[in-house]
Amino acid sequence: MTKVAEPINQLIKKLAKLPGVGGKTASRLALYILRSSKEEAYDLARSIVSVKEKITFCSVCYNLTDENPCNICKDEKRDKEIICVVEEPGDLMALESSGEFKGKYHVLFGVISPLDGVTPDDIKVQELLERLNNGQVKEVIVATNPTTNGNATALYLSNLIKPLGIKVTRIAQGIPIGGDIEYTDEVTLRKAMEGRRDF
Repeated sequence: MTKVAEPINQLIKKLAKLPGVGGKTASRLALYILRSSKEEAYDLARSIVSVKEKITFCSVCYNLTDENPCNICKDEKRDKEIICVVEEPGDLMALESSGEFKGKYHVLFGVISPLDGVTPDDIKVQELLERLNNGQVKEVIVATNPTTNGNATALYLSNLIKPLGIKVTRIAQGIPIGGDIEYTDEVTLRKAMEGRRDF
């Protein structure tokens, strides 16, 4: 049995700890890093260190940023009357990459999950309510994931925000573009029918 050199073995073990990366993918990534130039490997290492040293949370929306407030919060061209509430920074990145949303964001850092012991006090709900006190926001779009906990969090937020006289909307759910109705599950089809709109 061939023994893998210890530095390679350690790199594979570290890479395998990344979410969604199993042993085989970690091995492929390690071999890719080995085949790349020293400068590319050092660039990767510097990028990882830089992220750990320079990235913090925006004091307004809790997005990941290297400036405080973040670029989105500072952007005067963005609509201050609409806030899109997301679970995690990755959700914000996905929405931003679509280029469709031109308002502001608020990152909750999780969802309410009684079974996991996560209460509204454990996520950024109070911080959201404080942002809504200035009377500037007219609509809150709740863009939590369509899971049991995501839906429960959306309902909880709606019950808190509506009495403030602020419109609360939920992102549409249904059949994805390019999807096949024949192969779509019943819950998604039901949501697609409920969320239908004028053509």
